[in-house]
Amino acid sequence: MRTAVSGTQKAAMVLMQLDQGRAAEVLRQMSESEAEEIVAEIVRLQRVEPAAAEEAIVEFHEMATSGRRRTRGGMEIAIGLLESSFGAERAAGLVGRLASTAAGKSFEFLESVEPGQIQSVLEGELPQTIALVLAHLRPDQASTVLTGLLPTSRTDVAQCIATMGSATPEAVSVVADSIRVRAGAVAAPRQGTTAIGGIQPLVDIINRSDVSTERELLDGLEIRDPVLAEQVRARMLTFADIVNLERRDVQQVLRGIDSAVLALAMKGAAEAVISVIRANVSERNREILDDELRAVGPVRVSQVEEARAEVVRAIRDLEAQGTITIQRGDEDEYVD
Repeated sequence: MRTAVSGTQKAAMVLMQLDQGRAAEVLRQMSESEAEEIVAEIVRLQRVEPAAAEEAIVEFHEMATSGRRRTRGGMEIAIGLLESSFGAERAAGLVGRLASTAAGKSFEFLESVEPGQIQSVLEGELPQTIALVLAHLRPDQASTVLTGLLPTSRTDVAQCIATMGSATPEAVSVVADSIRVRAGAVAAPRQGTTAIGGIQPLVDIINRSDVSTERELLDGLEIRDPVLAEQVRARMLTFADIVNLERRDVQQVLRGIDSAVLALAMKGAAEAVISVIRANVSERNREILDDELRAVGPVRVSQVEEARAEVVRAIRDLEAQGTITIQRGDEDEYVD
């Protein structure tokens, strides 16, 4: 009996039949999370029976160009598609996550562990070891752990995450096994990953941190490595980036923000930001927001920063879920 094929697998099979340029055009229409999921499936498939590929294509309304069905997937094809679709720099981050997925999650036994317990487990470890572990955790979980570290240790770990390139599966496995023993986990060890760390994972972690932790980390990196700090800042999501969202994405973000928090975040904001926000709430909510704005008197800068950080966290969470797409100001636009 033939194993059931998922929708993602079918989409992967179809893309495998196209030349790289056409497949890249298709991927560009998707969010990064959707593209990552499909390309990960291409990596896992490796080889596909011609009959299975044919069945997948038949289900689509448009047929691929005539010729032999491509029955090979793999990391090389996946990397080519990602680079053609998102550019080399963004593809590198996706490839790193793909490698981690394909090789197995070395630290998956920590996914259900409380951040406070992870901090206890990592106590006394070298910054490089802590960075290795945090780079494999979910950004929100890693952010909480990083916040709980001592300020000097935070900067050390942050720098290690940002400058970390790659590690052999054996090295990762040794660290994972050691941490597993200390955590008292009983899960069997799995093969590690080959691509870890980098600036973007650090940015993802910092974007989920509180304002004081973010400031301390960036200030610490500025003293230690100004170039690296500038690279991190350049990729940091800010409250003002809401103007770079599509209209429907702005509405999606604002739907989950309390009007009082939003009014605080808008205090002293650029006119363009205020205009975008007011244009993307209902008339009734706009009246409520205007009332909140009038009621807000002098407030501490820290209150405004925390309110803006809450909006940023909401944007990041929705982006991570693939619900919205963020167009950064330094990204190239496509032309026909």
